[in-house]
Amino acid sequence: MELGLRGAKVIVTAGAAGIGRSIIERFLSEGAEVATCDIDEAALKTLPSVRFAAKVDVADEPALVAFINNAIGALGGLDCLVNNAGIAGPTAAIEDIDSAAWHRTLDVVLGSQFLTVANAVGALRQSANPSIINMSSVAGRLGFAMRTPYAAAKWGVIGLTKSLAIELGKDGIRVNAVLPGIVAGDRQRRVLEAKAQRLGVTYAEAEDLAFSYTSIKEFVPPEAIADQILFLASPTGRFVSGQAISVCGDTRMLL
Repeated sequence: MELGLRGAKVIVTAGAAGIGRSIIERFLSEGAEVATCDIDEAALKTLPSVRFAAKVDVADEPALVAFINNAIGALGGLDCLVNNAGIAGPTAAIEDIDSAAWHRTLDVVLGSQFLTVANAVGALRQSANPSIINMSSVAGRLGFAMRTPYAAAKWGVIGLTKSLAIELGKDGIRVNAVLPGIVAGDRQRRVLEAKAQRLGVTYAEAEDLAFSYTSIKEFVPPEAIADQILFLASPTGRFVSGQAISVCGDTRMLL
């Protein structure tokens, strides 16, 4: 199915691996032009042909702003901004989380989205098909014990998304959030390992417990997240805005 994204100008943050890489590969397969950043310079070099790529820590405001400006220049405009960057943050009881870890998680997960939108919105206003897709999480609607910085930041992403959808609707810019569930990959493995250690159970037991709260008892493939994002970015999704869309296999609680 042609999604009408040939020639679309797209920025994806944290695109070198995992969900971000799947998003980029899907956009490229549709003929879009893509710019990306990542903290992992070596992984960036293994990406398929993107128009512009840079090593950036998204919590570094000057570096992130420079990347957005340079990416828009390299692309010759902007049609879609995908705020994918994020970190897991600490796995610990609230009294054991230090303020540096709290602020780092919020700066990467939520603060970076404020900065990218603020610096990209002028270019998006010039697009005939403008969209912003912000990566949240099912933790942004359910909460997540022992992962409070991450959950708080992901709830904030939904508030940012819904507020921007109202604010930017007059410009024809649609804004949505995607909420992945238990996604296959190294990051989820590390999260479950930390949970298993904290709970004093095996990794297999932690995995079984996590899936006991989902209807579809499988890891969500990154490609499923990418497919949802491409729909939202395409002209077919032009009347979808202000939504927090879960791609989680019906997760009812997070371990």
